[in-house]
Amino acid sequence: MAYGHKTEHRLRIRAQVVLYAARGRSNARIARETGLHLDTVRCWRGRFAERGLRGLNDRERSGRPQSFTSIQVAQVKALACRLLAESAVPLARWSCPELAAELSTRGITGAISASTVRRWLAEDVLKSWQHRSWIFITDPDFRAKAQLVLDLYARTWKGQALGEDEYVISADEKTSIQARCRCHPTLAPGQARAMRVNHT
Repeated sequence: MAYGHKTEHRLRIRAQVVLYAARGRSNARIARETGLHLDTVRCWRGRFAERGLRGLNDRERSGRPQSFTSIQVAQVKALACRLLAESAVPLARWSCPELAAELSTRGITGAISASTVRRWLAEDVLKSWQHRSWIFITDPDFRAKAQLVLDLYARTWKGQALGEDEYVISADEKTSIQARCRCHPTLAPGQARAMRVNHT
């Protein structure tokens, strides 16, 4: 441990303290040679004397107490999976900062960061922020109309390739921001299935 290349630095230092002690060096001398505080040297010598090599490992720590209960975490995920049409929030879908603000407003949690909400959602199988757009094609002339647009994307017009001096300019590509109701209800997300939002 004291000389291993793959040993963690802190464990290597602790092992060196023990080796120096085994060679009969005083605590003060070990502290000078390792650059540790005298109390730190005493601590690791005493821990090794009591428990052997296991005494050189860190003790288990309880860590910081949890700020949020498991019930609150479940409520956060439930709100994230709820369709926004059921809420009074004027959004197309939740973002983590907006969801964090809504949690505080509803009194589900106190102040909570967007990164905490993001981490909780990432741990779950449900990915409520993902959605797929789907459409029912109802126009009988859809193929002919779409063909013109798709040909222009491919830089062709009526079967002829566009020249180097010809350009396609699209001035109306503002999709999915019209303030109108969708023709079909949004389908909620499920396990291994993203939310499905009707395009029309």
